[in-house]
Amino acid sequence: MHERAGQPAQPEDLIDVDAVVGAYYDRTPDPDNPDQQVVFGTSGHRGSSLDTAFNEAHIIAITAAIVEYRRSQGTDGPLYIGKDTHALSGPATTSALEVLAAAGVDVRVDARDGYTPTPAVSHSILRHNGAGSSERVRVQGPGLADGIVVTPSHNPPRDGGFKYNPPHGGPADSDATSWIANRANDLMRSGVGDIPRASDPLHAENVLKHDYMLTYIDDLDAVLDIDAIRASGVRIGADPLGGAAVAYWGEIGERYGLDLTVVNPTVDPRWAFMTLDTDGKIRMDCSSPNAMASLRRIMEGSGGEAPYDIATGNDADADRHGIVTPDGGLMNPNHYLAVAIEYLFTHRPDWAAGTGVGKTLVSSALIDRVVAGMGRTLLEVPVGFKWFVPGLLDGGVGFGGEESAGASFLRKDGTVWTTDKDGILLALLASEILAVTGKTPSQLHDAQVAAHGQSWYARVDAPANREQKATLASLSPEAVTATELAGQPITDRLVAAPGNGAKIGGLKVTTADAWFAARPSGTEDVYKIYAESFVSPEHLTQVQDAARQVVSDALG
Repeated sequence: MHERAGQPAQPEDLIDVDAVVGAYYDRTPDPDNPDQQVVFGTSGHRGSSLDTAFNEAHIIAITAAIVEYRRSQGTDGPLYIGKDTHALSGPATTSALEVLAAAGVDVRVDARDGYTPTPAVSHSILRHNGAGSSERVRVQGPGLADGIVVTPSHNPPRDGGFKYNPPHGGPADSDATSWIANRANDLMRSGVGDIPRASDPLHAENVLKHDYMLTYIDDLDAVLDIDAIRASGVRIGADPLGGAAVAYWGEIGERYGLDLTVVNPTVDPRWAFMTLDTDGKIRMDCSSPNAMASLRRIMEGSGGEAPYDIATGNDADADRHGIVTPDGGLMNPNHYLAVAIEYLFTHRPDWAAGTGVGKTLVSSALIDRVVAGMGRTLLEVPVGFKWFVPGLLDGGVGFGGEESAGASFLRKDGTVWTTDKDGILLALLASEILAVTGKTPSQLHDAQVAAHGQSWYARVDAPANREQKATLASLSPEAVTATELAGQPITDRLVAAPGNGAKIGGLKVTTADAWFAARPSGTEDVYKIYAESFVSPEHLTQVQDAARQVVSDALG
């Protein structure tokens, strides 16, 4: 841990916004340099202009590739585009609009010329495509909408990000992103100067304004028990962490008459008001105790009563959530997911009896036990929210959640809300839970521990070069020769997710009371070890040590 983790940022921690934006226009990437190519991870293309990894040429090429891709798929409806508050998001949005306008794509930009959370873009796509209507959502046929979100999510201020959401409203699958990335790199090699661009895209006749905020907020009572929150008088403190939800929270409070305070309405592309994350960087990670230190201190008060009954945080594009309670502090994301799941499946009577629960395979096994206790079906999938999209679309999955504090769930009538992560929704759900049950989510977690056992969960990194990471991503179960893990017999060796059979790009090993998963990092020379023990914190350490040995032996 960095020596200043959890402490306020100092001037030397801040980016030079002019330098970051200047590099976006001044630096030209080498499409044959792997570090400067377009690469779509689980959440789009990300990088920094200062590293020549997120520059004007990248965005022009990616957007042109998206234009070709959507045309090849027959997607001819409007394209909804939104941006977050990162310094590079504005320039990248302008570049994208120049290409889209020149290509004749019917585009929808924010009517308020503001910032747009990822869930609001997903919601608008799905609403256009029929979600929330008697006809229900459709993802095939003419006139379908899709979208682009310009965001690197919770990444540091120096970074930019760009992701594509097809007509299903969620993250594009690997077939789509691979095609777009390959085509974008080809376009960079041939030179992006030949790609047509409009000089004044905001005044182009095919670029129209759309009120994302009104569309999203007016629909919230279809997915949440807003009346219960209002009637209970739950005191809510919402911290947007300087992100795209900054204007949404105040509007939500006013629209529904909630006792809601926007804790910090400041928008600063340097994020000078942030406390440093565990590694000493500024990172808008609302699940991190260090990044959320300011809100945690507010909730601790000065020896008196906490000012809010529920306090929440969101990252820069509001697709993640952080929940702070007076009695429990900042909740572990896994703990809140388990509480949210049990609450929803016992307070949504119109959800179908066969509706299941989706979780990523690196999420806590506490969720497995909670789901089994309710007699529901568990869908365990690889890392990436895209795997929940089909189930959320057809109602087969009532809740999809990731250990990194990203989730979404169905409307009260059992139909799709969003197919991308919705941090605003999950933050408001915490207030509904308190309003309806009279207990905070952290108190309900204590009850789950009493029923299902306490667990200790952590993620650590281990060094690995590019070749080792490639080997790890393609392991077979037979590569694991060990029969025990931290003193317990191994019960399963997984390289494919049990919920859908998709490759996990790594390895998961389970025992009766513990498990670990190892996955290569897409950006660093490390692999990530996720591990959990229902025995003790000391046993968790043994699991982590054994995991390193198992992976080392498998890699040869």
